[in-house]
Amino acid sequence: QAPLVESGEGLVQPGGSLTLSCSASGATFEIGAMAWFRQAPGLERKFVAAFRWNGGRQYYADSVSGRFSISKDKTSRAIFLQMNDLKPEDTAVYYCAAGRPILSSIRTEGGYTSWGQGTQVTVSS
Repeated sequence: QAPLVESGEGLVQPGGSLTLSCSASGATFEIGAMAWFRQAPGLERKFVAAFRWNGGRQYYADSVSGRFSISKDKTSRAIFLQMNDLKPEDTAVYYCAAGRPILSSIRTEGGYTSWGQGTQVTVSS
């Protein structure tokens, strides 16, 4: 089983909502945080949101703060990304990541050691 498995791919209209899920049930390492990154066509992958296992603190990119919400399932190693008020510029492949990042690395790719395969989110009318 792959360490991280994402689901929730979809096409939504601007202003709509979508929820992504990521299960880490196949991961054999200890998790300190899980996060979502996204990559739009022709652009580099960027941080979206992170959830710290110890304490449950959440971190967001400025571009999604107030619209997106990251949460963790209480009984399993799964996280969710609730995306509201979606905009065309949110269109991207969304990647789930897991690892044990130090605080200064929680918003960077280098803080994570395991990645999902990516799931496409398209916002278009």
